[in-house]
Amino acid sequence: MRSSLDATRFSSVSGLSLTLTGLPGPVADLVLPKSFFRELATIKMTRDTTDSSLPFCSGYLLLALIASFFGTLPVCAQQQAPAVPLVAHSPYFSIWSVSDTLNGTNTRHWTGSEQRLSGLLRLDGKTYRYMGADPQNVPAMKQVSLRISPLHTDYAFEEGGARLQVTFFTPALPSELNILSRPVTYLTWTLRSTDGRPHSATLLLDVSSLVAVNSPDQEVTWGRAQTSRLDILKVGSRDQQVLHRAGDDLRIDWGYFYLAVRKGDNAATATSSDAISAFVESGILPADDDLDMPRQPRDGAAHLTVAIPVDISPNQNLIRQVLLAYDELYSVEYFGRKLRPYWRRDGKTPATMLNDAEMQYPDLEKRARHFDDELTADMERVGGTAYAELGALAYRQTFAAHGFAADFDGTALLFPKENFSNGCISTVDVLYPSAPFFLLFNPSLLEGQLKQILEYASLPRWKFPFAPHDLGTYPLANGQVYGGGERIEEDQMPVEESGNMLILVDALAQAQGNFRLAEKFWPQLTKWAEYLRTKGLNPENQLSTDDFAGHLAHNANLSIKAIEGLAAYSQLAAGLGKSGIAKQYDDIAREMALQWQGMAKDRDHYRLAFDKPGTWSQKYNLVWDQLLDLHLFPASLRQTEMAFYLQHLHSYGLPLDNRADYTKLDWEIWTATLTDDRSQVDLLLAPIGRWIHETSSRVPLTDWYDTTIGRKVGFQARSVVGGIFIKVLADKNLAAKWRSFAP
Repeated sequence: MRSSLDATRFSSVSGLSLTLTGLPGPVADLVLPKSFFRELATIKMTRDTTDSSLPFCSGYLLLALIASFFGTLPVCAQQQAPAVPLVAHSPYFSIWSVSDTLNGTNTRHWTGSEQRLSGLLRLDGKTYRYMGADPQNVPAMKQVSLRISPLHTDYAFEEGGARLQVTFFTPALPSELNILSRPVTYLTWTLRSTDGRPHSATLLLDVSSLVAVNSPDQEVTWGRAQTSRLDILKVGSRDQQVLHRAGDDLRIDWGYFYLAVRKGDNAATATSSDAISAFVESGILPADDDLDMPRQPRDGAAHLTVAIPVDISPNQNLIRQVLLAYDELYSVEYFGRKLRPYWRRDGKTPATMLNDAEMQYPDLEKRARHFDDELTADMERVGGTAYAELGALAYRQTFAAHGFAADFDGTALLFPKENFSNGCISTVDVLYPSAPFFLLFNPSLLEGQLKQILEYASLPRWKFPFAPHDLGTYPLANGQVYGGGERIEEDQMPVEESGNMLILVDALAQAQGNFRLAEKFWPQLTKWAEYLRTKGLNPENQLSTDDFAGHLAHNANLSIKAIEGLAAYSQLAAGLGKSGIAKQYDDIAREMALQWQGMAKDRDHYRLAFDKPGTWSQKYNLVWDQLLDLHLFPASLRQTEMAFYLQHLHSYGLPLDNRADYTKLDWEIWTATLTDDRSQVDLLLAPIGRWIHETSSRVPLTDWYDTTIGRKVGFQARSVVGGIFIKVLADKNLAAKWRSFAP
């Protein structure tokens, strides 16, 4: 465990005073009101302690409760996370640090395979390591801070009288598609003296050729180029078999990685496998490039290396920068058509793309810092510090789980990959949980995901009366592969995906203020509504989005989705002037909602399945009843469920249902959105904040983890974490604010 708050105890209680051990000084001794103790009594304690009159309580859970009475508590500068985003653009260009310090381990692709970015600083003749675990004979700089924000990751190190800030900046501004789709991350160094003395330094970045291949036994070639503004190194696979394979645990092995440095920075560059050892020994790079290619990374293929000498003066910040970029050439295959990356749609070349990125950096950096501050403040406002931290981790990950392509007419298309699940592309029940992110920041990007599903469902080859599950296996979107594929109904998700599509098309129409997508694909939407009308209220034995839990008949939460899907169809019909259909389906949905309450009620809560008394589940699908203004279910139903949930919290969150201790991160936030009581929100989110800091699973955010031990059960780096932004989306003023920036 990585937090000191996991051992918090009530060491004494006297009247209305509470003394705590294991907490920061400012909150160690507090005088608390009676209402605090009444609220405390509602919490389910998970274990007992000795020599204490009160049971053990999660430190973060307790702090959240205290914060609700006393305001914001102090936070530390050294942020902790399961994994830290460095470069985050697509399922193929996604590099992370998986330790508390940037120099604690080698950097990795989201799949866990090493893609080493190594960083050294030579300061007054002595070499230090600021990024990566190698070479181990070089001492690591002392990391003094880490701050993760939606668009930036900022590290700071101190050693030898100097401070080094290392910043990774991915300008994923959601309203500017040309910039959002540009596969460039800026790595910026800021150096200053901390002892009032001048220093001589050289910054080094070394990139392994593993960044351009799936495995270290594939041969690569490398080279150099230049533009009017930049010196460029590049590496790519020898074979360049574009879009030749599909699967989950895969890295790209086509296209080219680029490392670019500004002319005028007096940088030395090298393509050599010996650059780091030469730099450690002498402070300079090899004079000769390695020309022995192709070669495999495991057999000494060249690295790409940049070294920039600088003189540090007292009272002055010295800034240098490189650009990290990847040109995939083609992003995805869509029913036999190879689609270009969106940034390439007008014939733009890598040289032009890199030049544009370098020129636009000052303006982008200024705007992005403002974006970070605004979004962080808004997330803190609606959900507190833990929620804002979660948003910072989820933001870049959400985008980076998508391929971003251009259709033949230049329209933006997004294709999510079901990372470490089964590798499917454009899975409908992945679009569904991630949708709040796009509804909040740029609804047109949700349209750019739904359109492909609707087009596929309108083809004669899709013969079923319900919605598809997926379009294939990433990056080949050539038809459903999940379950029975296009052949049989077995192991499909008929109610799940049909409800998802109706809800999302309605949510999109409300966000955009038009019904053009619904009008174009009305026959498909009608078919799915008719299916839910007959099959939705009491679902047969089938899978839902939580398919890891297995088949379940009479699923109460799935029934809610079907009922809301019918009401969403009614709203779409009304928007298209089909008043008769609108009234018919509104009546059907309301009658079903009444029936649901009688079928699901189980004393002080509502059941997991209609035929299983004594069971329970998170009814996260209820959130659309509020978001879409459906008003199908009474507020008392949500209040009943919320009171029950608060009695079943574990150390790291709320279990998905009574069958196991695991949970889904996205659904936890949806469930927290069901209440307007901020104290209840704080209680639900505090264990998640604790989990972020304490989990031993060092991977990009997982959305499936154990609430008792905090470990990942499965899944990582998925786009579904975009669903955590639903709490901001539910605030109508904030939703309008962020959506106003969209084109």
